[in-house]
Amino acid sequence: MSCIVENYDICVVGAGHAGCEAALASARLGFETMLFTISVDSIALMPCNPNIGGTSKGHLVREVDALGGEMGKNIDKTFIQSKMLNKSKGPAVHSLRAQADKAAYSAQMRKTLQNQEHLTIKQAEVAKIITETQSGKQVIAGVKTVSGGTYYSKAVILCTGTYLNARCLTGEMVSHTGPNGLQAAKYLSDSLRELGVEIYRFKTGTPARIDSKSIDYSKMSEQFGDEKIVPFSFTTNAEEIQKDQVSCWLTYTNEKTHEIIRKNLKRSPLFSGMIEGTGPRYCPSIEDKVVKFADKEKHQLFIEPEGLNTNEMYIAGMSSSLPEDVQYQMYRSVAGLEHAKIVRNAYAIEYDCINPNQLLSSLEFKNISGLFCAGQFNGSSGYEEAACQGLIAGINACRKLQGKEPMILDRSEAYIGVLIDDLVTKENNEPYRMMTSRAEYRLILRQDNADLRLTKKGYEVGLIPKERYDWVVKKEAMIQDEVMRIEKVMIGANQKVQACMESLGSIPLHTGTSLAELIRRPELNYDVLAPLDKDRPNLPEEVTEQVNIHIKYEGYISRQMKQVAQFKKLEKKKLPRDFDYQKIHGLRIEAVQKLNLLQPMSIGQASRISGVSPADISVILVYLEQMYQKKK
Repeated sequence: MSCIVENYDICVVGAGHAGCEAALASARLGFETMLFTISVDSIALMPCNPNIGGTSKGHLVREVDALGGEMGKNIDKTFIQSKMLNKSKGPAVHSLRAQADKAAYSAQMRKTLQNQEHLTIKQAEVAKIITETQSGKQVIAGVKTVSGGTYYSKAVILCTGTYLNARCLTGEMVSHTGPNGLQAAKYLSDSLRELGVEIYRFKTGTPARIDSKSIDYSKMSEQFGDEKIVPFSFTTNAEEIQKDQVSCWLTYTNEKTHEIIRKNLKRSPLFSGMIEGTGPRYCPSIEDKVVKFADKEKHQLFIEPEGLNTNEMYIAGMSSSLPEDVQYQMYRSVAGLEHAKIVRNAYAIEYDCINPNQLLSSLEFKNISGLFCAGQFNGSSGYEEAACQGLIAGINACRKLQGKEPMILDRSEAYIGVLIDDLVTKENNEPYRMMTSRAEYRLILRQDNADLRLTKKGYEVGLIPKERYDWVVKKEAMIQDEVMRIEKVMIGANQKVQACMESLGSIPLHTGTSLAELIRRPELNYDVLAPLDKDRPNLPEEVTEQVNIHIKYEGYISRQMKQVAQFKKLEKKKLPRDFDYQKIHGLRIEAVQKLNLLQPMSIGQASRISGVSPADISVILVYLEQMYQKKK
């Protein structure tokens, strides 16, 4: 029997949010790329929540866009409601979130992939990773499919999501399928184990989808989108995407709901022992919430449309794996859902993923050259976390083939850097979710300045065109010039100024002051003080926004920049690769074990490993200095 044999530069396994970004990056950088998917109809599928962005996740989407990724552009084309979260707080935690038309999002991404040069899409299940041994190390040679096809390549990127050995659970009913009843991938896990890869078992879940016609919205609070829509992509024209938006709705569980759940906990796979995998702490099922927060009388539920051409409504906040009959009781106990008709049952899904401590910061396996991984396969959760990893894995697979150093973003440069650093250095016993609290330097890692932070890197990689790069350079200069000008503009305590202060609810001036000092007042900002600034230039809104933030938070930003400088010093102290830390006398046993396992790239990264103390770091620094002196 003859089977197909083909050659590619890079093979990407899985076409979810990670796989799409990885494949597009690879193809756009000129490498012949094969993208494998269990089903072409599942490209960029949203099997759970119908939205992109949200707290901290909006930052990731903006960063993906600044580096040349696709997610931001795609949601700008297919959103049905847009909202900026946390607007009452400071700009560091402002996060854009958009409801997506799920079908349109998937179709638009598929169209983008199909029209991309150097990219081939293949519906097939990958069963085996092919490696060769070179100089005693395993090196990627390609993949084999279940049908027997062999696809040779110089790099492979695994983006398998929740499909590996997946099984879905609704009460006592178990189906060995992937999300939404799609085919699971049954063979690849065994191939990875043969290569010495450590496999974890994680779980996640999704709520029921309810027929919109069966919902009484009069008993719920209507949730509107923002009047002024802010795009995700820095390349999207804000004026062109203003449109009518659909509403979401807010309701709550109650004591009756909780009593139904408590009475049926024995029938939940989560509590009966049927589920082996570990679930996400920050996105728990309703059963988990009722048990862990027993004192709470109610929990918020958001009723969200899944698209313009479907009646399915997503019940956010009510993920469950309870049996179908209990789900009906539970959902119908909620105000507005008394006559709910379930289109799709809620379910939990278990799947295989890896221990990400096996990866370098480039997302390449330490022990298998040319094998990269991204997304939920790395033990993370969420579309946005997946997309940013896919982009980085795609870029670094290309750079490996180009003979270049990998692009590694550190914790002071991007939320992406925080996410990947956490994955590869910390013990992750549950699906990892990005949160603003994980970022030490979040005041300078805002979503509004992602282009200023990362577009130059995207240009250097080759994913950002020169025109876009030139605009960011120009924008940066305009911001700096305007900040300098404002610091020198003096405002006198005359009658016009005092009237302006009174109209803006601000205390009057007793003496002249700079315009910058006025902007720093909490109740004032750059725009409202325009009448007092006669020489104010006509600048784009994206420039004035940065000027306002820079002046208002100058003290905090300056302090954080000093912290970053200290952080960078430790990051620059590189550690040798494949080093045996038993050679360093004075390290504790736990530190030796962790350091040998994780092989950190720098002193900074070593200091973030749980089990490595400040005393251990001091010992390593002394050892490095001794080695340096010996070499001299």
